[in-house]
Amino acid sequence: MSRSRFAAVSVAVFFGGAVTLFQLRDTDSTATVEVAGTSADENAAQDEPVSAPTTTAPLETAPENLGPVPELVQLDGWLQTDGDSFDTVKGEVTIVQFWTYGCYNCTNTLPHLQEIYANHKDDGLEIIGVHSPEFEREEDPVGIQEAADRLGVSWPIALDTQKKNFRSWQGARRFWPRTFIIDQNGDIRFDKIGEGKYQEIEATVAYLLENGA
Repeated sequence: MSRSRFAAVSVAVFFGGAVTLFQLRDTDSTATVEVAGTSADENAAQDEPVSAPTTTAPLETAPENLGPVPELVQLDGWLQTDGDSFDTVKGEVTIVQFWTYGCYNCTNTLPHLQEIYANHKDDGLEIIGVHSPEFEREEDPVGIQEAADRLGVSWPIALDTQKKNFRSWQGARRFWPRTFIIDQNGDIRFDKIGEGKYQEIEATVAYLLENGA
């Protein structure tokens, strides 16, 4: 999507490692599209070495059930998978992240997701990256694949070029990145806007893998 599609744009500003929000008003609707910045506690989580051994323990109580997951519909294809629908991961614990490769905050989350995936993929964890481009230059599947290779994204990528799922999953306030955890029954058990809370993400995954939905 080009900048001309938006009525108003304010710029992200960096102060001392903190990132302010910048908002894009989508002229197709009244919703606000936001790139999520990080708070102080989230910056601390980002600074943890990616290579450090993970000591996160599973949750002691079940994570809140936030309701059934929407479908992924009207996609423009998939990368890095032979599957062609969301049905391929139904029944599995799945992290679904809405991202775009040009988003600074999105790329900051990837090393942490890679570590969580490495720790739990043999236990049944799946990840789907729903690529919803912010700008027109991010719509090309070849460019998306090149970025995925460069960034080390090894999980399936759903191409949400027109942002139909980006809108339907997030409602009036929409963010890059936004990370959901889906349980084996297809219910949302975690919803995180922006960066951070990586230990909580892993603890939720570990609980669901160990205890079921």
